[in-house]
Amino acid sequence: MPQIHLHAEPGDYAPFVLLPGDPGRATTIASRFDGGLAGARLVNQNRGLLGYSGTINGRPVSVQTTGMGGPSIGVVVEELLRLGVHQLVRVGTTGCLRDDIALGDLIIATAATPVDGTVSTLMSGRPIAPAANFALTHALVHAAEKLGVPHHIGPIASIDVFSHYHPDPQFVRPWRDAGVLAVEMEASVLFHLAAVRGAQAACLGVAVDIDSGDANQEHTYLSAEELNAAVERMIDVALAAEIG
Repeated sequence: MPQIHLHAEPGDYAPFVLLPGDPGRATTIASRFDGGLAGARLVNQNRGLLGYSGTINGRPVSVQTTGMGGPSIGVVVEELLRLGVHQLVRVGTTGCLRDDIALGDLIIATAATPVDGTVSTLMSGRPIAPAANFALTHALVHAAEKLGVPHHIGPIASIDVFSHYHPDPQFVRPWRDAGVLAVEMEASVLFHLAAVRGAQAACLGVAVDIDSGDANQEHTYLSAEELNAAVERMIDVALAAEIG
């Protein structure tokens, strides 16, 4: 029986799935499959949540759009897990909190503080510290090192409100002061759901903005061309990881 949101059956997705938020990025990733986009199979397009399956150098791989935020990725990941997926890697963007991180660098998360309502709801308000799977994260770190992609490894925080739209300009300060590398909106839910179901999850994020906390800081963002190049490097890392 197909899932409610992902109109797919068991076996439609590979065991290893990349999770971009953007459907356009899902199509970009699918174009990397053996045979290009024409060789990829469109598994789902319901609600614009584009999902594709194919192979990379003969290895089965899928990509599935998650949308933005904890509730959206929560639905997608829950249904992927029910369909038999057991390795999931988020490939997205992050707002970094340290000035020693350069725009375009790759953030590889070790854990994600759940500053979000989804994990809180799932845990009935009890505290938890969702962590990335070590083996999968180690494989991604090794791939980044092998490819020479600048990267930073450490904790991130998952938030519910896009930080630049929050009425408090110092909203992220507590996590910056606690040593968190970056903020984004999905990883904590991904890590929590995967751990509950015995699956492996990891998170890669391109640094698209730096919020160092300086009072007079002028925010600088990656240009479209720079972002595309950084995303391509991130995809290279995700697909080069030697997954056991």
